[in-house]
Amino acid sequence: MMSYENKILQMKKMLGKKATPAKEEKPAFRKPAQPSYTEQWVQAGLTVIENDFGIVFQRQVHYPFTYQHGHYQLQSFLEAVKKWIMSSSEHPYALMSDENVLFFDTETTGLKGVGTQIFLLGFLEQVEDGFLLTQHVLADPAHEAALLFESKLWQKSATIITYNGKSFDWPQLETRWTLQQNHIPKLKAQRHIDLLHSSKRLWKNDMERLKLKSVEEEKLGFLRKGDIPGHLAPVIYLDAVKSGVPDALIKVLWHNEWDLLSLITLYSHSTNLLFEDVQDESAKTYTNIGKWYGDLKESVQSVHVLEKVTAQFDALEAGQAQYYLAIQHKKARRFDEALDAFIASLHFIDVRKQLHALEQIAIMYEHQWKDYEQARTYTTKGIQLLNDYKEWQPVQKEKWEMTWLKRLNRLENKGLHTAKS
Repeated sequence: MMSYENKILQMKKMLGKKATPAKEEKPAFRKPAQPSYTEQWVQAGLTVIENDFGIVFQRQVHYPFTYQHGHYQLQSFLEAVKKWIMSSSEHPYALMSDENVLFFDTETTGLKGVGTQIFLLGFLEQVEDGFLLTQHVLADPAHEAALLFESKLWQKSATIITYNGKSFDWPQLETRWTLQQNHIPKLKAQRHIDLLHSSKRLWKNDMERLKLKSVEEEKLGFLRKGDIPGHLAPVIYLDAVKSGVPDALIKVLWHNEWDLLSLITLYSHSTNLLFEDVQDESAKTYTNIGKWYGDLKESVQSVHVLEKVTAQFDALEAGQAQYYLAIQHKKARRFDEALDAFIASLHFIDVRKQLHALEQIAIMYEHQWKDYEQARTYTTKGIQLLNDYKEWQPVQKEKWEMTWLKRLNRLENKGLHTAKS
């Protein structure tokens, strides 16, 4: 007979065994039928690609490296990559020689929500003798899995370059992929360079609008002729699916094609700017570049760019550059240069920057030169600026006043102590 202790041990072993959950099987996929308008779309110049999940309409165009798009030939991209390879600079724009790059843009049936579908996936990638444009067009909503699968984004490893893709195109793609996750392989994570984000860094306060079309016209020398407004693309696609007539849809593909070509030349132009190979930009743009390098902890390059601005432009145009140059000098403990640059900037920067500059000047006089009288003078100017400017938030103003008054009291005590000594 089994002992009591053995029974307890046996029960523990049984309780310790966790039931292995049954492997959840993916639901069977029912391949949708081809749309009735398939032949009409083929006659318009599209190719039918069939896979396990349905069909995709495809359009491909090959461009030689010498193809001219605005001011630039497409081979300018190769030259831009060479600059990054030769540079020691750590920059989010930088590409390596062996890096696979995919310029990417989508067209969708709306701007947000689960009901918004991607109806066009556009890719532009370098091939041996140029660039290859590949556009995948959604046959109809039932063929969405086929569209996503055919993109090969579950298979490719690439650096994705977009314009507003981090905020829109890629999140939208992730949403659609999630809805089809029971049928298609998992979407691969990719490195991402968003040229809208970098355009904001380059042309902040210099361009009123940063839509890609505006950047094309003002910076890239490309003017679209016969383009459709982007907001009409969803209406045109839905009408093409409903009517079966693809004529207007082809214009949407051209719109997407121009977007992709402009991504190449914008990358080239922006890289040239960062390496100072563009001579006709404003002091604001070069100041933005200097600040960007500073934010990236590339102090030597930041100072180099900002000093060129202060040397080549007048005091009004170079005021912002003086301010950011002063910050870099102070970080490097070049206090005399920092003082001169902060003072030179004071009449040309906004009130918040003025307050920060006055604070930094006061700090240097107090701690570096022990000149408490000058430190008190600039502290008093800061307090006066706080009182004169009416746009401060009350809570923020009160916090700053306490900080500045505390500094003033400390300086007065130090001044008295020095006088007694």
